[in-house]
Amino acid sequence: MIKKILASIAAIAALSAPAFADGDAEKGKKVFKKCQACHQVGEDAKNRVGPILNGVIERQAGAIEDFKYSDAMVEAGEKGLIWTHENIAEYLKKPRDFIPGNKMTFAGLRKEDDIEDVIAYLEIFPGEEK
Repeated sequence: MIKKILASIAAIAALSAPAFADGDAEKGKKVFKKCQACHQVGEDAKNRVGPILNGVIERQAGAIEDFKYSDAMVEAGEKGLIWTHENIAEYLKKPRDFIPGNKMTFAGLRKEDDIEDVIAYLEIFPGEEK
């Protein structure tokens, strides 16, 4: 009986836990170097050409108040675009195709492993608690 209860608790915990990328955060740190010309992460991160990416996972698109997004990005956020794992992965493949008219000039990442690794890296930088 105890084993069944513990198994049930473990199953519920596994299902309720946030989904994390399948990638490798250490490898993602290296891939993220391609992003650093425009984006920052970490404790002292600041907006640059692109917004800071702390807490980007599960954040509404175009939602950092002190960053000037393109009209296309603001509109995508207003229409409900949330940066889920899946949406970030699609965006990183071809940003201009995912949100036409956005101002990100990066062509995209070609390798699925690189995309998963970058997402895993971004996941270690939570947003500010309110």
